[in-house]
Amino acid sequence: MTRDDGLDVEGLQRRLASFASARGWEPYHTPKNLAVALSVEAAELVEIFQWLTPEASARVMDEAQAAHRVRDEVADVLAYLLQFCEVLGIDALQALSEKIDRNEIRFPPK
Repeated sequence: MTRDDGLDVEGLQRRLASFASARGWEPYHTPKNLAVALSVEAAELVEIFQWLTPEASARVMDEAQAAHRVRDEVADVLAYLLQFCEVLGIDALQALSEKIDRNEIRFPPK
């Protein structure tokens, strides 16, 4: 998918690295710390849906405040995942593509 707004994974990773560097945070951006932070942010996303019915969860983006919270938590999860991949030299899109390939073999259509 080509985006018209110029956003791309590598550009976002550079922006996140620059943000961390400007604040002297690189020593804290270890694989362990980033994995923990990613888990915390994923849990905050889950918390939004914790007590919703399946029907209410499907409509969560209809309410402005809830939609804002979901977008913020998605951004936090993605930011930590991209930083994690950057630190370990993982191409996130390639890793995902390879995983889909394996799953297509593992779970063939019926």
